[in-house]
Amino acid sequence: MVEKLIMINWGYVLILFLLGFLTYKRKSLDALGSVVMIIMGVIIIFSAGFNWLLLILIFLILSLAATKFSKSYKKSLGEFEGRRTSKNVISNGIVAVMMAAFGGYYLSFVGGFIGAIATATADTLASEIGVLHQPRLITTFKKVEPGTDGAVSVLGTVAGMIGAAIVGICAYLLGIINNPVLAIILAVIPGTLGCFMDSILGAVFERKDLLTNEHVNLIATITGALIGILLV
Repeated sequence: MVEKLIMINWGYVLILFLLGFLTYKRKSLDALGSVVMIIMGVIIIFSAGFNWLLLILIFLILSLAATKFSKSYKKSLGEFEGRRTSKNVISNGIVAVMMAAFGGYYLSFVGGFIGAIATATADTLASEIGVLHQPRLITTFKKVEPGTDGAVSVLGTVAGMIGAAIVGICAYLLGIINNPVLAIILAVIPGTLGCFMDSILGAVFERKDLLTNEHVNLIATITGALIGILLV
């Protein structure tokens, strides 16, 4: 039985390698970013299971779709990010990987896992879709240019919350957590608050070059994970 399970997991690893190759060929991730994604995926497969990895892949799909949305308009604003790097992958995914590594042993880390992914999803969708609407700086609520660090918009906030809710629903459907209401709570609340943390850090520190975008993303996902742990 154990040998059969190991063989199945290695089959999933092959699928993961294929996905890594496709993300590189489609210029969604650079070469190192694809390699890091594969390594993180392997850790999740053997520590938590393929269904946990699927939740991260759902985040990846939503993020790529949001990035491509209104591509021409974003290019005209100079806000089209295009191919992401290993720094993006690590800052958005390392917390979720750590939660997954222990999630099978402690229920609280399941909440942390969902919270971290929901935050990364909410933040990405809020940034990529919110840029299409007039943003305001979160600390002063003054109108600012699209793409300004720390800027928020109604459209972006709603998009982020919807993205977080999708993560929660998928977490339930994938059997990561067996209570649908709790799954949505563990996604929407940490995802929304983590996304706001990202904006606050961006306005206060990133605009002054005291933190990079990757630092902000990492702290935001840590925030989402901690809130998720507390909510379980």
